[in-house]
Amino acid sequence: SLPADFANYYLAPLIADFSQLYPNIEFEFDLTPRQVDLIAEPFDVAIRMGAPPDSQLIGRKLVSIRLQLYAAPNYLEQSGWPSEPQDLGRHECLSMPGESAWQLENGRQSRDVQVHGKFRINSNSMIRHLAVLGLGVVLLPEALVLEELKDRRLIRILPQWQGLPKSVYALTGSRLLPAKTQRFIEFLRDRLADQ
Repeated sequence: SLPADFANYYLAPLIADFSQLYPNIEFEFDLTPRQVDLIAEPFDVAIRMGAPPDSQLIGRKLVSIRLQLYAAPNYLEQSGWPSEPQDLGRHECLSMPGESAWQLENGRQSRDVQVHGKFRINSNSMIRHLAVLGLGVVLLPEALVLEELKDRRLIRILPQWQGLPKSVYALTGSRLLPAKTQRFIEFLRDRLADQ
C-alpha cells in the first residue's frame, strides 16, 4: 500500500530497479489514501508519510523529506509576496485535510504558522496543480514541483524557511517478514537515503 504521489514521484523508478534485480518477485500495489489494515488484509507493507500511528504495527524509517513553500507568479502578483512566515496567515494556503498549521524553520528558529484556505485536498498532485493555477501557496517537497520550477509556473517563496522534515515509514504487521518484503524495505531505505 503506497501513497499515490510518493509512489509516482519517488518510488516508481526504484520499483523498476528493484524488479530488475529480483525478476521473480510479483507486485500488487494499492495507491489509495486509505489506511489499510496490515493485520487483517493481505498486505506485506504499507508506506506512509509522517510518524506511524501508535499501534501494534512495526515502523521502519525510510527517509526524511524536506518541504518548501511555493506559489505561482500570477498568485503572487495578485496577493503579494510574503516576507516572513506570519504573512502566510493572510494568504490562501492549499493544505491537507485537518492541517491548520505549518511548522517552519530556518536553521535558527522555528514557527508554527496558522494557515487558512478554501481548499483542503488529500492529494499533493492536486494541491500542486491548483497552485500552478494561481489558487494559493503550497508546502511541498521539491521533487514534486521540479518541472513547475523549471518552467517558472511555480516560484519558491520565503527561501530561508522550510517545513520540518516529513519522515516516511515502511509499516508492517510483524517483525518477522518474508525475505521478499525484507529485501524491498532494505532496498528502498538504501536508495532513498541517496536522494
